[in-house]
Amino acid sequence: MRGDPDVDIRAGNRPALAPATPFIEHPVVIVIIMGVSGCGKSTVGRALAGRLGCEFLDADDFHPPENVAKMRGGVPLDDGDRAGWLARLRSEIEARLASGTHAVLACSALRERYRTLLRRPGEPVHFAYLRGDFDTIAARLAARTDHYMPPALLRSQFETLEEPGGDAIVVPVELPPEQAAARILAALMA
Repeated sequence: MRGDPDVDIRAGNRPALAPATPFIEHPVVIVIIMGVSGCGKSTVGRALAGRLGCEFLDADDFHPPENVAKMRGGVPLDDGDRAGWLARLRSEIEARLASGTHAVLACSALRERYRTLLRRPGEPVHFAYLRGDFDTIAARLAARTDHYMPPALLRSQFETLEEPGGDAIVVPVELPPEQAAARILAALMA
């Protein structure tokens, strides 16, 4: 069963002979689905949260109105704009770690320093990066009508993006959401 993307690890549904997984070794696991706008963070995040039977959080819901207005107006956020937002997300992560609650968070986390703010050394917080090229994601954004982030800001997101290294799980954006979630889950259980 190790690495089986169809294993449902919600309490009571683990295979009887399953080897130790990060979910068993730690009382809580947080998975941050990251990448540029339009890569599928929310869709894949919801799919993964459904597989894990845990809460899904969308970082977009934590932006202050000033940030939303700026993005809606086609102005990219800078580090100063992101500081309070990232601090709020860190508080949400800390609350779940303290309460022992698994969660999946969709968050751009474009720079390494942002990821360092979101995860402290030794914490059971994992990054899954949805990687795609500009043209593929631009086509997705052009078709999207239900979001405040205009397609014109995609270039600035790619310019800001520092691809994660190390232990980040990398998933191509071309995968259907359920397959992407399954791949992330398999990597977490490996």
